[in-house]
Amino acid sequence: MKKLIYIEEEVRNNLRTQLICKKFKDPEIIYIKKYAEIFNKKNQNFSLQKRNPAIILAKKNNKLLLKTPENYGVGNNINYYFSYMYNCLFDCKYCFLQGLYSSANYVIFVNYEDYINEIKTIIKKNINKKITFFSGYDCDSLGFEPISNFMSYALNNFTDNPNFELEIRTKSTYLKPFLREVKNNIIIAYSFTPKRFSKSYEKGVPGFEKRIKTLKKLCDLDWKIGFRFDPVIIYEGWKEDYSKMFEILFSNIKRNSIHSVSVGNLRFPKSMYKKIIKNNSEEKIFFNLIKKNKLYEANNNNIVNKFCLDKLKDYIDKNKIYFNN
Repeated sequence: MKKLIYIEEEVRNNLRTQLICKKFKDPEIIYIKKYAEIFNKKNQNFSLQKRNPAIILAKKNNKLLLKTPENYGVGNNINYYFSYMYNCLFDCKYCFLQGLYSSANYVIFVNYEDYINEIKTIIKKNINKKITFFSGYDCDSLGFEPISNFMSYALNNFTDNPNFELEIRTKSTYLKPFLREVKNNIIIAYSFTPKRFSKSYEKGVPGFEKRIKTLKKLCDLDWKIGFRFDPVIIYEGWKEDYSKMFEILFSNIKRNSIHSVSVGNLRFPKSMYKKIIKNNSEEKIFFNLIKKNKLYEANNNNIVNKFCLDKLKDYIDKNKIYFNN
């Protein structure tokens, strides 16, 4: 099926725009003024677009990096997140991206240099302070890497300094960006749910064993690894599934390669939750959510946190376990 690519006029002559277009055979190209005129249109069919998303190439002009929520982090007091792309190659039914945007099309902001310059500006303003930059909020950091080449660019330009960390969050098994000189302040953080759950609700995600195989290769190359169990989802048999998953993961990955482990609960703002229900009306995993303050969430923070701490402390130092609820 022919790929539809929308291109903002401002970036039509950008070299990166041209390189991305060349990744597709005879794409249909339409030039536009601003990405929002396509991406933000009302009454779009999210599920239909997800089958063959169009690509929108654009320039990000502001808010390239944002501060994380107050309780979000893996050890440092100063935390920022960013996304060079909106929407994800994978189709995880519980993901907040199912309800964040009206469109399932992919937006790629091709002005990569501006992201790195913004990171450098933040670093200069916080000399001698410890900062973590999180990649992969509105997309999977590596899922589209063979097309975008963003992470390869970022790795080549990220300062190798112990005060500044870059977390690359992903479920992808794409290894090419890491077959190079290792940087000790890069964390490759893998999101996991149990195998049985993943097969049903994480469409397009590489298989459980394949991701473990990739992690072992990364450890052999001496990259730092993070485990992200966010969200932990309660369903019939969840404790047995998560216990088994923890055992498999930690028996395959060298302890000294693990930078951190984080745990979170299933939670959505009200407007996002309504969109998710609309797009996934038959998904039973959403039935146990209740409204609590401004969020719809599973009413099980204490259960999840206690269970995970009791299990994880058998595998890793408690000081490396973080709760992002």
